[in-house]
Amino acid sequence: MNPCPCGYLGDASGRCHCTSEQVARYRARVSGPLLDRIDMHLEVPRVPLNVLRKGSAQGEERSEIIRCRVIAARQIAFERQGKTNAALTAAEVKILCALTEQGHQLLEQAMEKFGLSHRAYHRILKLGRTIADLAGSPSIEIPHLSEAIAYRKLDRTR
Repeated sequence: MNPCPCGYLGDASGRCHCTSEQVARYRARVSGPLLDRIDMHLEVPRVPLNVLRKGSAQGEERSEIIRCRVIAARQIAFERQGKTNAALTAAEVKILCALTEQGHQLLEQAMEKFGLSHRAYHRILKLGRTIADLAGSPSIEIPHLSEAIAYRKLDRTR
């Protein structure tokens, strides 16, 4: 979805003149329970024209390399549990997405600070498991969990 009614909130061009009330009303049109069912909420900035012309920004990972990493991470998940991380049940999440005490503390702080739901809690754990798999890590570490929490952008702006 767009970040605001005009679509330019946060754009470097400064074209957005939406009020905070207009933005809040616009975002409220998407219900909390629906947002809970979306694993990742990201802000994607407008791509500069010169980058579009070149095809990719310098230093960015190429799609083929990313594709290989994703295939490898999916294979890890299938070998571990016979399905993707997104398909894990709540009982499986408890076993397969175990956290350290520090991880539990971080997630509890995020839950309280952002008022996250139980559904969001499980989504964060599954996403953290996927991020760990992409990194080749056998366990969900603090950086993986922090990244998963950071992908819940719309939970923080409601």
